Amino acid sequence: MTSRVLLVDGMALLFRHFYATSLHNQFMYNSKGVPTNGIQGFVRHIFSAIHDIDPTHVAVCWDMGQSTFRNEMYDSYKQNRPAPPEELIPQFDYVKEISEQFGFINVGMVNYEADDVIGTLAKAYSQDNEVHIITGDKDILQCINQNVEVWLIKKGFNIYNRYTLDRFNEEYQLDPLQLIDIKAFMGDSADGYPGVKGIGEKTAIKLIQAYDSVENVLQHIDELTPGQQKKIKNDEANLLLSKQLAEIHTEVPLDITSLYEEMEYAHSLNHILSICNEHELYVSGKYISSRL
Repeated sequence: MTSRVLLVDGMALLFRHFYATSLHNQFMYNSKGVPTNGIQGFVRHIFSAIHDIDPTHVAVCWDMGQSTFRNEMYDSYKQNRPAPPEELIPQFDYVKEISEQFGFINVGMVNYEADDVIGTLAKAYSQDNEVHIITGDKDILQCINQNVEVWLIKKGFNIYNRYTLDRFNEEYQLDPLQLIDIKAFMGDSADGYPGVKGIGEKTAIKLIQAYDSVENVLQHIDELTPGQQKKIKNDEANLLLSKQLAEIHTEVPLDITSLYEEMEYAHSLNHILSICNEHELYVSGKYISSRL
């Protein structure tokens, strides 16, 4: 039987649910004074996903610090982001501790982003398994293949923007890996890298649909409009750098075989609820009882 692997972007879930409730000052402090609002949302979300996907294997992937190999390539990479709120900071380590108690494998690698870890695991495991990725980051769409499906967080705990290979091909008229070339032209203000000034998503998609890659656009630059030529020539160095920054690294040095064995997951409702009670995650426990 084909196994079904669930890869979760842990930070995406934690951040999303922290900010969803912190807007209304709902930090859900436990008896020790530690805020748990992001954790409560993380727990409800991941068990909703398990209910919907019914995976045989689960891994939660995490960023490991602010600096990665991309900062060595470009100093300003992701350096434009504000410091996390005071109430979120203690939840970073706490959520990993709780995740582990639930039986999830926490995976991260220093000098790499969670996206790189997810991309590496998806590439390896999709050779023989179905892979489902839950994230809030559209960059992960470049990792889609016939056996990899991406569920982009959209609303609540179980509403997603779901992408299969067929949907991606139909929507973009491109191969998922060509998303790297599109991002190279567009840049990414959230990640803080430039791309080509004046070229947005629509133009970038048209260029890659016509010429397949950044490199091929450059080889045929004389065929473009004068305005496009000027913009690209002015920002050619940024274009090539942005392509390197946009590409998810899928060769992170992980022990793929051992991790797969550790990721095997079978949950017991009583065990889950006991952990929720132990950590005073009463809202999560009540929600899970109604879902599982």
